[in-house]
Amino acid sequence: MHEARLWRRLRGDTVQCRLCNHFCVVGEGERGQCGVRENREGTLMALNYGKIAAINLDPVEKKPLYHFHPGSRTYSFATAGCNFSCAFCQNWSLSQPQREGGRVAGRAMTPGDLVEEAVKLKAESISYTYSEPTIFFEVMQDTARLAAEQGLANIMVSNGFMSPECLDELASLIDAANVDLKSFNDDFYRDICGARLKPVLENLVRIRHDLGWWLEVTTLLVPGKNDSPEELDRLTDFLVDELGEDTPWHISRFHPDYRMNNTSVTGAEALEAAWAMGRDKGLKYVYIGNLPGSRRQRTQCSGCGATLVDRVGFSPVVTGLSGGRCLRCGTPLAGVGMG
Repeated sequence: MHEARLWRRLRGDTVQCRLCNHFCVVGEGERGQCGVRENREGTLMALNYGKIAAINLDPVEKKPLYHFHPGSRTYSFATAGCNFSCAFCQNWSLSQPQREGGRVAGRAMTPGDLVEEAVKLKAESISYTYSEPTIFFEVMQDTARLAAEQGLANIMVSNGFMSPECLDELASLIDAANVDLKSFNDDFYRDICGARLKPVLENLVRIRHDLGWWLEVTTLLVPGKNDSPEELDRLTDFLVDELGEDTPWHISRFHPDYRMNNTSVTGAEALEAAWAMGRDKGLKYVYIGNLPGSRRQRTQCSGCGATLVDRVGFSPVVTGLSGGRCLRCGTPLAGVGMG
């Protein structure tokens, strides 16, 4: 147990967490919505500090990040807990039990241990991922500082619901992020995810234009919930107009899980239609994920259409790049460390 950061005392022993846009008011002995921050006698404590519940060495493409040092390995970890309650969560056993008062468990590791293991495994970066890294802010912040000292990049894979104060603290520490834009409908966020859309949109704009992080966006396409042409029209307009045509958009295939086991798998036709809409609106880099055999994982030149990076699963093959430019026409490829 570790004293939390980004909170303030209100009246008596009541505190307010300032970590994400829920801004939970937490009474004595209670937890915030994430289930891992608890008020102990007027002090907010991070129950998950140093308790690592998931850890792996991943290809960076798995985050997914397709335009950030392709082919590199990223040391990935998470604690338990989440500030969302997505009914379709595919990591629900990691993210949800603590929200209902479950025990916060994990392997005891310090930020120093994590960085040491990442260096030992020859990772090029550390990814804060699997659950929602905002809720393990303290260990992420401490680890990111040590990682930067060792020359490792820091990657955040997030739902984008962090508070402005949280972004302030992370601004100089994070190098790249993949943020889920789960829908362009506030009712979807409220009813299915237990959150709100507006803060996510505001944070996306700030990350893209103010913080200097490399940004990619992912949308899980859920049949009958967030896949209407009207909603995707608004979503893709936002991506182009507010984030820019160079922002990669990953469209991910839904499969039934957690509390949405009766919802069907996303059809290939729906994924292709969303892909086509993104490209028609002017997005240069649109990808389809979780669809075996799809050729929509390739990175193509926005100038001449040549294949620059081919992919089979999470294994990229750089075929048409030199110095970050297309070998055929010289058009630059947006990204970081693009060969």
